[in-house]
Amino acid sequence: MNFVINKTHHPIYMQLYTQLREKIISGAYGYQSRLPSKRLLAEEIGVSTITVEHAYELLCEEGYVQARQRSGYFVIFRPVDGFAFPPKKETGKLLWEADQLREKEETVGFSFSILGKTMRRILSEYQEKIFERSPNQGCVQLREALRQYLFRNRGICAEVDQIVIGSGAEYLYGMLVKLFGRNHVFAIETPSYQKIEQVYGSFELTLERLPLTKEGIESQALAAAKADILHTTPYRSFPSGVTASASKRHEYLSWASEGERYIIEDDYESEFSISSKPVETLFAMSKQDNVVYMNTFSQTISASLRVGYMVIPQKLIEAFKEKLGFYSCTVPVFEQYVLAELIRGGDFERHINRVRREIRNRESSAR
Repeated sequence: MNFVINKTHHPIYMQLYTQLREKIISGAYGYQSRLPSKRLLAEEIGVSTITVEHAYELLCEEGYVQARQRSGYFVIFRPVDGFAFPPKKETGKLLWEADQLREKEETVGFSFSILGKTMRRILSEYQEKIFERSPNQGCVQLREALRQYLFRNRGICAEVDQIVIGSGAEYLYGMLVKLFGRNHVFAIETPSYQKIEQVYGSFELTLERLPLTKEGIESQALAAAKADILHTTPYRSFPSGVTASASKRHEYLSWASEGERYIIEDDYESEFSISSKPVETLFAMSKQDNVVYMNTFSQTISASLRVGYMVIPQKLIEAFKEKLGFYSCTVPVFEQYVLAELIRGGDFERHINRVRREIRNRESSAR
């Protein structure tokens, strides 16, 4: 079966998961094909069936395979050949009706005592430094903390120069319009977060609204789009609650690989995934260096904390500095130092893990 497992390295199930996923994407295991039985694969590579089961469960969670009772695990990932989207019938109904829209869930709030303690520590240690002017892309301390956090938790490999701090998602949307230019056509999901359309509309951009199915953007609508920039929320689109399937995520990347196209990946609420492995980001999956990754702290810490960040592709760094490098950072230095300390000290990730446990418990009790 050609699996190479190094038992002295990081978790074996992750090595197996990664190799299985690559075989599925490459077509070695085609659509609707059956994966080897857990026992057979375990004997082949010399591991326990529990290890194999864990790898298979991750593939199920990410939408690459599906478990069928008493039959095994079957591939449900559909590869995309270039931009030739298959004229298949969508498995999901288009999401137009208001009663289908998902209500926003309440999340567990960040600990006020930890936040207060961190603020006092920053005031004590940094003192007058909090009055200093922030670098235009944001304080190095916060960008470095984010760089390491994104690598650990989202599989994003980026340099500090690629990270830009700004006062919330809406501000960063506007920066991206100025970076790309108003002559581009932007595509957005329908339905989508209202402010996405409002911000882009305020710049009088040409917008294309692409309908969502239960798997993501409708394939034929994306194939017919004239846009060259796609703004998507693949983890969990608001207000529909749609999570793009593995096939859809690869479809988006295939679309973006044609010409000079870009994807703006709005990773809203991804931290609160209850799966054992967070869904892989488009930024990490892309081999074209054409995805902008965006997120904020409004859900993870507080909606009153107007701090967002984006990771721009390497090939756009020079254009960003030339067009927008003179813009001052809109987030106070004090807040940036506080966030950097929360991330660096581990309090931010402990909070994320606590919320995920609360959500799991809530869902378990609801069953």
